[in-house]
Amino acid sequence: MFTSVLMIEKALTSADVEFVTTLHGDEPVSFVVLLQPRGDQADRLLRAIDDVALGELDEAVHERDTPEGDDARSVGAQALEVSLAALRAAGSTAVGQLVEDHPLDLLRSVVDETHADEVIVLTDPHYVEEFFHRDWASRARHKVGVPVLKLFSHSKA
Repeated sequence: MFTSVLMIEKALTSADVEFVTTLHGDEPVSFVVLLQPRGDQADRLLRAIDDVALGELDEAVHERDTPEGDDARSVGAQALEVSLAALRAAGSTAVGQLVEDHPLDLLRSVVDETHADEVIVLTDPHYVEEFFHRDWASRARHKVGVPVLKLFSHSKA
């Protein structure tokens, strides 16, 4: 069985589930899902800049309405459960957890503990972070010792 660690920031859509579960053809895949809830004010600013870069001005204006802190953890827990259920319904084995602190440290320990074959980072585009190679995928490539695949979410959750 192929083991993938899947880093996400929101609930997987049906298109996302189909995409990640079919990446390896008919080979059975086991997923360890790590979901990091939305962050702090600095994250909000970066998300707004990304929205503007994508031409989604309405989204940029409404970034202040996005849950933060404890509210974000509650929304994140629901998104994680929805994502795990969708992966299981697609025939994959899936477990997961919310990321509380230091996502890359947790990622490295999960890869080591599960003997994962790869890491898949599935997020919306983050142009500012990607430009400076500060996004999860760029930073993970130097930490985990397995291939890291960066994919963009197919649509809004």
